Amino acid sequence: MPVRFVDRSLMIAKLKEHLTVDPKTTAIIAIDMHRGHLDPNVATMPVPADESRRVLESAKKLFTLARKYGIPIIHVILQIRQISEQLTEASINPFWSAVETVRETLTPHKPSTIFKHNIVGSVQTEIMPEVAPQKGDYVIDNKKRLSAFYGTDLEILLRTLNVDTLIIIGVNTNTCILCTAFEAFNRDFKVIIISDCVASMYGNDLHEFALQNISRCIGWVLSLSELENKLGESLK
Repeated sequence: MPVRFVDRSLMIAKLKEHLTVDPKTTAIIAIDMHRGHLDPNVATMPVPADESRRVLESAKKLFTLARKYGIPIIHVILQIRQISEQLTEASINPFWSAVETVRETLTPHKPSTIFKHNIVGSVQTEIMPEVAPQKGDYVIDNKKRLSAFYGTDLEILLRTLNVDTLIIIGVNTNTCILCTAFEAFNRDFKVIIISDCVASMYGNDLHEFALQNISRCIGWVLSLSELENKLGESLK
């Protein structure tokens, strides 16, 4: 029988009511909002085009809101080194290697490639122009796996900025967003995901699963309008 989500809407509503967001100790982590996922013309691991448009339009609004409140924006980008003609920093991962070996794709809607994805210097590593870094933003460009923390200096930057609350957006909801959310939880950050600003190339089922998992286990899933209301309440 098909599995249905357990209804925890009452718990989620109570937690949302309890939530406060202080812009002085909050940062936005924008994960993998690059052409390798979001530009249909060149993406090597593409999000569906309509989902790409939704995320980019919402993220632009979020960034405008963040700059209004003085919330720092940290862009985290996956970049993979090409070691030799056959070897990249991605090809040593057993699961990724297996997917390529059996000639499968992680994206159910169209072809994708792991070993040619976001190679250093490639067009795919470019952040989408709609959400390109502006003066005062931060960029971390040495993400290698699903976590924005693993192997990067993200935590050092967050501690330096005196941040205790993370607003996480980007791609993919069920991998890099979810993994980063867990790692933030394990480091005792307050975790917030903006549902308008996340998407998945793996399918809407896993996108929805990830949002359920986060909201019921480790943090808050808010709409952009709900976040705006929370920030407004912080000024009262």
